[in-house]
Amino acid sequence: MVKLTLANIRCKNLITTEVDVKRSEKKDFVAELKNEFSKSSSIIVSEYSGLTVEESESLRKEMRANGAKFRVTKNRLTKLAIAETQFKEMSDLFKGPTAIAYSADPVAPAKVAVNFEKKFDKFNILGGGYNGEKINKDRINFLAKLPSLDELRGKIIGLISAPAQKIATLANEPAGQIARLISSKSSNSQESN
Repeated sequence: MVKLTLANIRCKNLITTEVDVKRSEKKDFVAELKNEFSKSSSIIVSEYSGLTVEESESLRKEMRANGAKFRVTKNRLTKLAIAETQFKEMSDLFKGPTAIAYSADPVAPAKVAVNFEKKFDKFNILGGGYNGEKINKDRINFLAKLPSLDELRGKIIGLISAPAQKIATLANEPAGQIARLISSKSSNSQESN
């Protein structure tokens, strides 16, 4: 007969310890983050210490509104997740209290982060990555000045629909001119009567 001790119970995996649960949660977190990074075309790494909860929530809300995500992560776990992605060169940016902003739209996280950095002194952009290349703060500022994917889509739709509107206007114009001519002739004939 086997004595039921805590060591035997753990060996037989009859109970899971808190450490085991945390380890599995960490593995899941790393896998999820790696998946997010693989879908992203840009990542911005920033230092956030000193921001209030309201300021952090404001930043998250603005990121979401622009199609980006903002997360405060553990550096060690983020380095594990980033190691097997196109952004592996930027792992040296993860020192101290860091947060990441990322998106499939290369411009959105840069735009929001640069605007937020202008508003709050305690938020500092450390660097980032764009399509697998490590970028510095100057390049992030350049990205922030570019139009976002949604803005580009709007401009393209405007360019495509503008000629169609002009064609419709030109096609309707002769009929409009005839209607105005008839209207003015009828009003002139009524005035002369």
